[in-house]
Formats: sequence, C-alpha cells, structure tokens
Amino acid sequence: MAATSSKFIAAAVLVTVAAAAFAYERRDESSLRREVATQEKTIAALQQRIEMAQVDWPAIAARTQASVVMIESGDSIGSGWVAHSDGKSSEIITNFHVVADAWTNGHADVRVHQLDSAWPGTVVRVDRSDDLAVIEVSRPLAALSSATQRPRPGTAVMALGSPLGLDGTVTIGIVSGYRSLEGSNYLQFSAAISPGNSGGPVIDSRGRVVGIATAKLVYPGAEGLALAIPVAVACDSLVVCSVSPL
Repeated sequence: MAATSSKFIAAAVLVTVAAAAFAYERRDESSLRREVATQEKTIAALQQRIEMAQVDWPAIAARTQASVVMIESGDSIGSGWVAHSDGKSSEIITNFHVVADAWTNGHADVRVHQLDSAWPGTVVRVDRSDDLAVIEVSRPLAALSSATQRPRPGTAVMALGSPLGLDGTVTIGIVSGYRSLEGSNYLQFSAAISPGNSGGPVIDSRGRVVGIATAKLVYPGAEGLALAIPVAVACDSLVVCSVSPL
C-alpha cells in the first residue's frame, strides 16, 4: 500500500513539474523581455557602483578644487570654474543667471571667492540664450581640462560648487541621459545640486569638465534630476578651453 501511495505521489509531482514547464514555455514574449530588461538594469547598476568605487574621487576632488570658485554678484551666489589662463589673468565660466541682475543693470563687477581668498572679477562676455557668462580675474589660476567627447549615459561624474554658499562641496552621481528642453540641449545627471551650484563644473573620472551645472527638476517624489550645459557649448564659441589631458 505504501509503495502504491509513493507511486501516486511521484506521478503527481511529475504532473506538477510538467505543468510548470508547460506554463513557463507558454509565457508571452513581452514578459520575458521585461525580465531581461530588469536583469540588465541590475547589472548596469552594479557596474556603475563598481566604477564609482574604483575611481579615487577624493584625489580628483583635491586636484580640481583649486580651479573651482564661488561667484558673488549682488544678492546672487553661484559657482564657476577656470576654463582658460594665460599666466597673467584667468577666464572663469559660470551661468548667466548668476550675474543677470547686475549685467542687466549695467554692472559687470563681481566678487570671486576661493576658500579664504577673494578677488574682483569682471564679466567680459555673456551668452543669454545658453545661460553662460565669462568672468575675468587678474591673476593666474589653474585651468580645468574639458572633455572633447560627451560621456555615455551611466558614466560616473562629480559635481563641484558652492550650494547655498557652502564652497568646496562635491557630490557624485552618473550621467543619466541627454535632453532637449525649450530649444537647448542638456546633459542630465544624478549628482545632487542645490541653489549656489549654478555654473559649477561637472567632471568625469579623469577630472575633465563634461558639463556646467545649471538647474534641477523639482517635483514631489522626484530625485536626482539635475541638468548641465554640455561643456562644448561654452568651448565652441565663448571661451578658449584647455583640452589637454590631466
């Protein structure tokens, strides 16, 4: 009797397994595609974490901070980075909206801060449509190199600047994609930025500028939706950028 019961149980198990296998084979293609897409996202996320862990971000931050400044223009505070230096003076890139009030009122003078130092600066060129401005200071400062090719989505990046006036702040994220908004092109990235980051550099794992932080999308429940102007926009028409490798 026990042997008979065992045969029935074994048969039931075989039927169950066969039914499961049949059901698996019958699964629709879209379901399988969803599973594959989920697995690919998981793998990509792990690769991004590995990449960010392998990069010596503290060393990159230490090496590039000397080229990042805080801009004070009236009641407005923003960030900037040295794009060009000729040994006597330096040209700093920032956002036009950082200096817009002063510029519109006929004033070109700003204050440039770096740690405990501060110098007078002059707005020498602006590009209103692309939200860019160039500030000149009468002292040589180390210039950052600019990337000659745009980074692929998933590339690790660091944003440097002075959110809320807290100079020397760095945050890390990835390039999330590229967007065309209101006729302008942007690099979307996930590193956290706040008011005061405007004009600061977004750099890659080699310390090269890939973008200029300009805005973030704010919406309930939304996170990590920051936008940068691709560095080529500034280097193509507004300032002579250094492109030699670091």
